[in-house]
Amino acid sequence: MPAVIDLFSGAGGFSLGFKRRGFLISAAVENFPPAVRTYRINFPETELLAKDVRKVSAEELPKEIDVVIAGPPCEAFTASNPNRRKRPLDRLYKDPSGMLMLEAVRLIALLKPKIFIIENVPEVAAPVIRSALAKEFRRIGYPKVYFNLLRAENYGCPSLRRRVFISNVEIRPEPTVVKPVTVREALKGLPPPGSNGVPNHRLTPISRRRLLQISRLRQGEALVRYRGAGGRTYRNWVRLIPDKPAPPVLGNSRFIHPWEDRLLTVREQARLMGFPDDHVFLGGLKNQYDMVGEAVPVPLAEAIAESILETLKRL
Repeated sequence: MPAVIDLFSGAGGFSLGFKRRGFLISAAVENFPPAVRTYRINFPETELLAKDVRKVSAEELPKEIDVVIAGPPCEAFTASNPNRRKRPLDRLYKDPSGMLMLEAVRLIALLKPKIFIIENVPEVAAPVIRSALAKEFRRIGYPKVYFNLLRAENYGCPSLRRRVFISNVEIRPEPTVVKPVTVREALKGLPPPGSNGVPNHRLTPISRRRLLQISRLRQGEALVRYRGAGGRTYRNWVRLIPDKPAPPVLGNSRFIHPWEDRLLTVREQARLMGFPDDHVFLGGLKNQYDMVGEAVPVPLAEAIAESILETLKRL
């Protein structure tokens, strides 16, 4: 059973996909308190180091790890961040959030895994950043680095999501669905919010003014628009179209139910990322939504894990 460590583990979407494909999740590193509690309740068998990655030493890490998976923060790189630094290299070497990517490199150097996989937004593959990261990995003994661009909806995720997976191996899993899973299919079978036995499935309080605004929205329309880096417009509080996949689920995403005048519950939003209903999210409501949106979609993580299994057999 190949052993995995999950860096920046968050709520555990990446871990869950690998666990489902038979990997042993030996250890994880996370320091955000709600995420620490969430990970521990869902992965009680995994040794979780609740510590800032910048302070993790070699002595605290497992001695034999086959695969490192990691999801460092994307705020420094994503175009949805209106405060993103203009110079690409500054995003990696000067932005405190972006520099956490280099901490992932440092820990990979200590662990020396057969395979590493780092998830982030497509903008991390910008030519200057890509070249800098390839140089960093060559320095620690990985001469080849691939920037694998994958779409979550091709692997059964009910929401659109493009992500880059930086690795020392090519990751090209075969798509697992012919037709993307829709919002209608994803939400099917859930009882009304507040029902007993379904965790994280309660209504999110919103003001009367917001309720009135929501009631006027048609499917596909958004209540909120904001500008990201470079002036591009992004949308939030979108009323979902039932027979299409949802838009990308981000940390700050809030979606309006296709037919009801309310926000999706955390559980409904988690379904859009492929989380099973028994995966519990702890902390305040905002923290719960954030953890869902910041996770690696479980179906995509599972497809990657299956691909990595095949690669390990050839090593």
